[in-house]
Order: sequence, then C-alpha cells, then structure tokens
Amino acid sequence: MSIYKKSVRYSVLDLSPVIQGSTPAESLKNTVDLAQHAEKWGYHRFWLAEHHNMPGIASSATAVVIGQVAAHTASIRVGSGGIMLPNHSPLVIAEQFGTLESLFPGRIDLGLGRAPGTDQLTASALRRDWRTGAEDFPNQVEELRAYFDPSRREGVIHVRAIPGEGLNVPVWLLGSSGFSAELAGKLGLPFAFASHFAPENTLAALNIYRQSFQPSDVLDEPYAMVGVNIIASDTEEKANWLATSMQQQFLQLIRNRPGKLQPPVESLKHLASDYELLLLEGRTNSTFTGTKEIVKTRLQEFLEETSADEVIINAQIFDHEERLKSFEYAAQIMKELNEL
Repeated sequence: MSIYKKSVRYSVLDLSPVIQGSTPAESLKNTVDLAQHAEKWGYHRFWLAEHHNMPGIASSATAVVIGQVAAHTASIRVGSGGIMLPNHSPLVIAEQFGTLESLFPGRIDLGLGRAPGTDQLTASALRRDWRTGAEDFPNQVEELRAYFDPSRREGVIHVRAIPGEGLNVPVWLLGSSGFSAELAGKLGLPFAFASHFAPENTLAALNIYRQSFQPSDVLDEPYAMVGVNIIASDTEEKANWLATSMQQQFLQLIRNRPGKLQPPVESLKHLASDYELLLLEGRTNSTFTGTKEIVKTRLQEFLEETSADEVIINAQIFDHEERLKSFEYAAQIMKELNEL
C-alpha cells in the first residue's frame, strides 16, 4: 500500500535557462525538447515561469512559450508557474490563455503569482499604471476569473474576453508566503508553493492554505503542489558538481546581479563569502541532490512531511543532456514512490 492517500502527481517547472556562451534561441529549443521527453516519462504538467530583465531566463514571454511547447507535445498539460498578474491587465491574460485553451483544449493551466518576477525598475517598465501592485492582487484575480466565467461578471467587469469567455482554464494561485496560501484557500483554488526557493515557509503556508480552505465549484478539498529542485546523477559526486551551477545562480540573485547559468565548479568556497554560503544553505533546503537512491529517500521524507498532492520539479543544470537525465531519474523515483 502506498504511504500516500493517493498517488502524487509529478510535474516540471522550467525556467528555460540560458547558459553561459549560449543564446535564448537555444534555450527555447531545449525547453521544447525537455517537454517532449517529460511527456514520454509520465510528467503531468509542464509549467513555465515569468521573469524579466534576467539574462539567464528565456521564458519572459510566457504565454508565447507555452503555445510553442503545447504545439510540440500531445497530451501533457502546459501552463504558467506563473504569470505575475500585477504586471498585466487581467483582460490581456484572459485573452492570451483563452487563445491557448482554444488552440489546445483541456491542456492549459493558468498559475498566478503576485510578485513582479523582477526588480522594481523593470516592474515599473512593465506596468502602464505603476500604482497597481501586489496589494491589488485579490481584485485582479476576481476580475480575471470573471472574464472566463460570465456568472461572475456582474459588478466586476463590463467587457468580454474573446477568446476566453466561457472556457475552463484552471486557475492556480502560487506563493512563497502565507498571503496567496490564505487567498487560495478562501477561494477554493489549487495552491502551488515555491518551496524550491523559499523552503523555510513551506509547512506554515500549507497549513494556512488547508485551514482557510473553503469548498468551491473548483475543488471540494484542498489541492497543494510543492516545488523542489532535483539534481540526480549516476554518482553523488557528479550530482553535487552539477548542482553548483544552480548554486551560482542563487548567489547571483543574493547579490542582485542575475546572469546566465554558469558551468559547474569544483567548489563554491572561492566564489562566495561565509555569509553568502549560509544564505545559500537556507535557500536549498528543498534541493535534493545525489544518486537516485539518495534523492528518493529525501524526496519521500519531504512528501510525507508536506502531504503534498503534487510535486513540481525544477533542475537548473548547465549541460542539457545531464538535465534530461536528471528529469528522467526524477520520474523513475516518483513512479517507485507511488508504487510503494
């Protein structure tokens, strides 16, 4: 019998990494290739993240990339993890995802975040009204949902999203703290927590979500997804070496100097201060690195601790073939866990 109430779905979070010495064009080709492999390996969803002004991430035009991935796959769900709604007009997002759902019916997810996904200067460049920010997120979510569901329109909106109106585009709320967790619970929506970069808040946010959950026309009970970083390889030493690319990327963010994904290094000690290494350790508590056996043990413990319904896996690995191998191993691990 499984240790879980039900099988835990497993999905991909792709940041479409731009590696040192390469281009966004090559990264987007690799994204499509990864999605095709993920579909074959049994992954449930393939989500892409919205980030801006970051030389190492190629998925800034998230809806466009989602369409490309969906066009080159057949069955895997494709969506956003997430669209940073304060950056956009809800009408535009409804039209974009209504178009995607019209082109690829039954396969599109709309994950929404309230952070800018970038620095404040870039956020100002993205928004025509700089006064609209994260504090208005609940109203933006309500407006967006009303474009899809005409029964929600009265007193909320006075125009129509075509395509979009009447279409069933599943809306998720994403978060790295308790705010979106509570909102998702009150609205009865599925919730995805960014434990892959905010592990210290994971259990508290999941508790808030479950305690605040109210059944809705979307869900009868809470549905929680958690993010993890998995770097799996044939040996523990190689996996640890591969993981240094992701660790360098975290260092770039800590220093507020985002850049392209760097090749692996033998040690970070000559690249970072003791304080930075301490911060880095806090960021990577939900990062599982090693052989299949090592990753399986740690992932099983994490899933038992969180009681997650789904896990979404990120892997910032410099070499594309090694990245594919890691995702293949992760799929094998999840199948083994679900068969326990």
